Amino acid sequence: MTAEIGQFALILALVLSAVQALAPLAGAWRSDPMLMAVGRSAALLQLLFVGVAFVSLAACYVQNDFSVALVAQHSNLSQPLIYRIGATWGSHEGSMLLWVLILAIYGAAVAIFGGSLRDTLQARVLAVQGMVGAAFLGFLLFTSNPFTRLFPSPPDGAELNPVLQDPGLVFHPPVLYMGYVGLSMAFSFGVAALIEGRVDVGWARWVRPWVLTAWLFLTVGITMGSLWAYYTLGWGGWWFWDPVENASLMPWLLATALLHSSLVLERRGALVSWTILLAILAFSLSLVGTFLVRSGVLTSVHAFALDARRGVYILGIIAVMTGTSLALFAWRAPSLKTGSLFAPLSREYAITVNNLFLLAATATVFLGTFYPVFMDVLHGDKISVGPPYYRMTFVPIFMLLFLLVSFGPMLNWKRDEMSRLLARVRWPAALAGGVLIASAIVFGVGHIVSILALALGAWLIAGAALVLARRWRLGELSLADSMDLARATPLAVIGLVVAHAGLGITTIGIASVSAWQTNKVLSMSPGQSVKLGGNTITMMAVQPIVGPNYEANQARFEVAGPFGVRTLVSERRLFPASQTTTTDAGINWGFFGNIYISVADPNPDGGLTVRMWNHPFVDWIWAGGLLMAFGGAVSLADRSLRVAKVERRVVKPRASGPRGVGPPIAEPPIPEPGVASAEAAAS
Repeated sequence: MTAEIGQFALILALVLSAVQALAPLAGAWRSDPMLMAVGRSAALLQLLFVGVAFVSLAACYVQNDFSVALVAQHSNLSQPLIYRIGATWGSHEGSMLLWVLILAIYGAAVAIFGGSLRDTLQARVLAVQGMVGAAFLGFLLFTSNPFTRLFPSPPDGAELNPVLQDPGLVFHPPVLYMGYVGLSMAFSFGVAALIEGRVDVGWARWVRPWVLTAWLFLTVGITMGSLWAYYTLGWGGWWFWDPVENASLMPWLLATALLHSSLVLERRGALVSWTILLAILAFSLSLVGTFLVRSGVLTSVHAFALDARRGVYILGIIAVMTGTSLALFAWRAPSLKTGSLFAPLSREYAITVNNLFLLAATATVFLGTFYPVFMDVLHGDKISVGPPYYRMTFVPIFMLLFLLVSFGPMLNWKRDEMSRLLARVRWPAALAGGVLIASAIVFGVGHIVSILALALGAWLIAGAALVLARRWRLGELSLADSMDLARATPLAVIGLVVAHAGLGITTIGIASVSAWQTNKVLSMSPGQSVKLGGNTITMMAVQPIVGPNYEANQARFEVAGPFGVRTLVSERRLFPASQTTTTDAGINWGFFGNIYISVADPNPDGGLTVRMWNHPFVDWIWAGGLLMAFGGAVSLADRSLRVAKVERRVVKPRASGPRGVGPPIAEPPIPEPGVASAEAAAS
């Protein structure tokens, strides 16, 4: 009965999503509090029933109920419990159920915590969320039902893809989906504002925490995915420009732009139309990522590679949602006021330029991802776009962006002077210049791109530190006075500094491993040694082992280097249920770099093919990514960022609009000092 309970709960959730889509929309139009309240209740009940469905599917996996087709296809009796639970979202159907569960969580959060919103805005946000939920619940029930019964049921099942049987992949998809689906909140707020015909500072203050939450989870999810690919796939790399990797990168880039532009809207009432457009496009790209994983149009180690019919359904959802929202934007945007003016040398202008670079980078990745699809459809040509394309296009854009990042927080709002700006950034510039010269002397100009990237990393870190130094007035006041200012520093400012410093650390890691990694591929037998990266690596033994649901050929290595001796273990695993082989790499993690060893199947001569790499500073890539996410979490913890204030300004159509649109309010006063979010400028 567990599967039937889940099925019935999904049907009820679909009905409730339809109610949530229609009732509050009608209530906002008619200014009917009862109908708007129905939307809030429907959002909470939808979460309840989707949650019941998700728990039901997880219970089927835990109980090894092989009469459910999905369980029979992705689990077996010998599969460890943690991977049976992870298999709940390790398939197309299960991952889509997780998708709608997270969507329902966000919708319920608006119903619970959105009490300070205008009733009409809250109702319309819930209505848009309900429409998105109805589309994907319908997709689940009619094309991808996770509770389909199998008769007769097999005594044992198949198994979860062995590549996914890793603790990292148990946590990676839920975290990544919290980011993907979280962008639906920005979309819903944007579309709701367009329907209402009213965009104001209060709207910006409400949408920014949701964008920051989605950006935070996307950052952690992408970082975890990169780390998982590094230690699990045995390829010795941290990023492969895989189409599905790109699918998560594109919405992250636009979410970063949206986070910055919403700051300008909140602080200065500017970039109104641009912010709404970014909200629409960011969620649209997260839907594109959902399409890529499930359509089978692109080959990827991450893809579910299902039949094209499901891809067509998702493509239809994308077309309807994006097309309708862009049409609404085209109708409403020209009638929205543009807000306060600002000079070319100002923080607003710097954020605008930042947005343009991020948009250009997104377009570059989009073209590289979909160009093979376009060529296949138009001409039947099978081509691939690899790292050389991105090195020639994406990397230069981001290097220019990084050069500009530290200028933003140093600029004043509305207008500034070039001489004062250059005086403020002289110390970060001097440090970056010193790193550039020293690196060129030590490494030579043959690695000029990586040397420039090292200097940019130092520039980002020093620029972030300078934000606090200026705020605390170090060197101008006594130490006691500076400490008082430090204690009064809003968390949003600290979050900005941490996030920018994390970006610099990631940049240094990428530059180092890209330019100075070394590797060897050779056949080794026990007792043989080889030198790599200042270390002596000796194969000690090779032996077969048996795991819970796999057999493995295990090789043990001794790595002797400047920091002592360490034993590494690398395995080549065979999963009998699916006859799939995987690699479990042996990695000597370290502050200054990693020694990475993976083994293949035995050679005819009795030796093993061993691939080994020296990756200098590669851990800095993930440390910086997690530090960026931590900076976002610190900013989100700032109560002044999370709590909406009284609306000070309204941007509305010049012509009369539908009912529920209030009268225009005068230009806002100069924002009060000490508001944390006003200080939380980003790159």
